[in-house]
Amino acid sequence: MGSPAASSAYLGWLAAAVATRGEPAGEANGSVDAVLGYATGYDAHDIAPFVRSLRSVFDGEIALVVDDRADIRALFEEYDVRLLTPAPVMGWEPHPVMARFGAFDRHLSGRSDIRGVLITDVRDVLFQKAPFAPQPTGLEVFVEGDRLGDHAFNMKYLRALIGEAMAEALAAEPSICVGTVMGPRAEIVRFCRMVLMLAAVPRSEFGGAFGADQAACNIAVHMGLLQAEVNENYGRVATIGLTPGDRLGLKDGQVVNPDGSISAIVHQHDRHPHLAVAMHERWGQGLEVRERVRPKGAGERWRKLRESVKRRLPELR
Repeated sequence: MGSPAASSAYLGWLAAAVATRGEPAGEANGSVDAVLGYATGYDAHDIAPFVRSLRSVFDGEIALVVDDRADIRALFEEYDVRLLTPAPVMGWEPHPVMARFGAFDRHLSGRSDIRGVLITDVRDVLFQKAPFAPQPTGLEVFVEGDRLGDHAFNMKYLRALIGEAMAEALAAEPSICVGTVMGPRAEIVRFCRMVLMLAAVPRSEFGGAFGADQAACNIAVHMGLLQAEVNENYGRVATIGLTPGDRLGLKDGQVVNPDGSISAIVHQHDRHPHLAVAMHERWGQGLEVRERVRPKGAGERWRKLRESVKRRLPELR
């Protein structure tokens, strides 16, 4: 009698979401750089600063997975952005932070015309210089904090994904942010698939949750499962959510790092009110900021409780 097959909602989704076509590289002769993001659930005013600031310094492909809305379509037509819609899903689906890697894999696989790729958050990212200068020659990831062990969020999801002992073994490593990752197309495809597969082991019910992406990224890099250049903060990318606001300045409409430099990509600017206001004034012209209110009815509370309990129970495999 053969061994029983592993089964979970995440594994069922994964089988349909991930391309299984083997070698993702294809011919390495692309000439187009691409910026990919996943921004479902947002209005045009949420996405406009990303799109407008990026297009001011970049003439390559911009492709965003969004809801197909009239306001977003008008914005995309004006700034030459490729509108991607989420793949249809029957039944369970993961949190968008995990679903995005399946979408990126689908879009990039077979695209031999694409050279370099930036996969990035959208709502809290702005561009100040050409993002692909210099051109990446390998996978690049970007530090957001000193030690994983100093950040409760990171350690929480590392423990959930790989257990207490392995999480503690990685605690001294630098905290890498999964919100901005760059590299040649083939390396980004491998990265997406690695994150998705790591989230299936050993607790695949947790794999589709918020935070699993951050944990899987740090595991893949720090355990050497992928070769990546780990870049310090305030270089090509400034991830500023953990930076004290009084150390961040503004000059000529750009965010200035604590050392006086200006990064091409600014991530998490919205964590600082003085930056958020200034950046919306510059890049959000003509679009009203509307605060989203998420309903928290009994059904939503029950769903969160059920998922929390499931992540604390052994998974039957």
